[in-house]
Amino acid sequence: MATARLSSNKVVIVGAGPAGIRCAETLLAAGVKPILIDENRRDGGQIYRRQPEGFTRDYPTLYGTEATKARDLHLSFDRLRGAIDYRPDTLVWNLTPGQLCCVSQGKHSTVDYDALILCTGATDRLMPIEGWQLAGTYSLGGAQIALKSQAVSIGHSVVFMGSGPLLYLVASQYVKAGANVAAVLDTSPLSKRILAMPKLLARPGLLFTGMKLLAQLYQAKIPVHLGIKPQQVLGDAASGVSGVRVSTARGETLTVNCDAVALGYHLRPETQLADLAGCRLRFDEASSQWLLAVDEDGRTSVSGVYAAGDGSKIRGADAAEHAGRLVAMALLEDLHQPLNAGLRDEQRHALAVMDQFRLGLAQAFPWPSAQAKALPDAAIVCRCEMISAGELRRTVSEKGACEVNRAKAFSRVGMGRCQGRYCSQAGAEVIAAAAGVSVQQVGRQRGQAPVKPLSMLTEEVSP
Repeated sequence: MATARLSSNKVVIVGAGPAGIRCAETLLAAGVKPILIDENRRDGGQIYRRQPEGFTRDYPTLYGTEATKARDLHLSFDRLRGAIDYRPDTLVWNLTPGQLCCVSQGKHSTVDYDALILCTGATDRLMPIEGWQLAGTYSLGGAQIALKSQAVSIGHSVVFMGSGPLLYLVASQYVKAGANVAAVLDTSPLSKRILAMPKLLARPGLLFTGMKLLAQLYQAKIPVHLGIKPQQVLGDAASGVSGVRVSTARGETLTVNCDAVALGYHLRPETQLADLAGCRLRFDEASSQWLLAVDEDGRTSVSGVYAAGDGSKIRGADAAEHAGRLVAMALLEDLHQPLNAGLRDEQRHALAVMDQFRLGLAQAFPWPSAQAKALPDAAIVCRCEMISAGELRRTVSEKGACEVNRAKAFSRVGMGRCQGRYCSQAGAEVIAAAAGVSVQQVGRQRGQAPVKPLSMLTEEVSP
């Protein structure tokens, strides 16, 4: 990975989640005062998102099994907040070499940097299902935000469907909060988890936590179905979601009545800013998605640009904390500052163990690529632009658009408000199946500025 002569005059961290906070903490301890930019109003990232000012729910209620870790991270941030340049509620929407373009509370500004550390986290990875455009269909992350930020359930009766640890975590958080969980529907069969057990045993404590979450759901008498195949979100445009229909592992049709559905298949990294910076991405066979190419300490292919946490590799919050410390040490090494080699080795070893666990999760909860091939032509792939699977397939057959950005230009898939966050990976699977090629061959959707929608009323302010 790239290294260069750097200056510690302006070190900017983007993202105040576990990786960003531990990175800032490590830099500050070495005498480097970073600028920490975060688009959220409060620190903690997604998993440890702080509740709004004035809310008084206790940590166990809000974070469940992660309460102690959340409290520790928040206390660490409180200790360093006054010593760094912290800029919450600030979106980085574009970057050029040495400069970030930001917007905060309707005002645009630029921030210069000598070194940039991207701790941008991850968002939900979604696979379309017929009817998922109906009101009442949310991502798992959206359901979690509603609960953490506003203490509300997304519906009176909620179905959680998809696969991965987040499916069980959010469902259990809803149960703990007193919400009515109608069912948990997992596309991954039990056999996949058994086969993945040797890798999952790399982190026995976390494996036990996952088993405990599942046990809590059973104890609460929540129906849990493994190895299902999603068929349809039921309802209509006027009244929204009324239920879901799936095929069970036995091949039987199961209908569950509900007024809200939370969908998710683990996570996808937020790589748009890294893409704009010119950083190289690589295709990860285990998770079947494009990840940022970094060395073991977090250096990207672009000099002066670093990355840590789920924004570079999906390994979870614990790994993000280790990666945050490690990437800070990489920068300090590049600045020719004294380094604690023993501490660096500890972080590297911890992440190596967590990499094994990551591979186990990918095996236990595989991305359901076959669902894209089985989508009916009428099923919506891009909810922002309301583009169906049939329209996207015709783009391949009639236009010869077998590459995602070319298909985007013809079909508008990925051109909406989410900018492909929710549809690009599933869209790539639809294109690959229609063209008869691998999903790696169809490529990835390139990041473009603004990375998120901006108000036309944004004002420019002096830096």
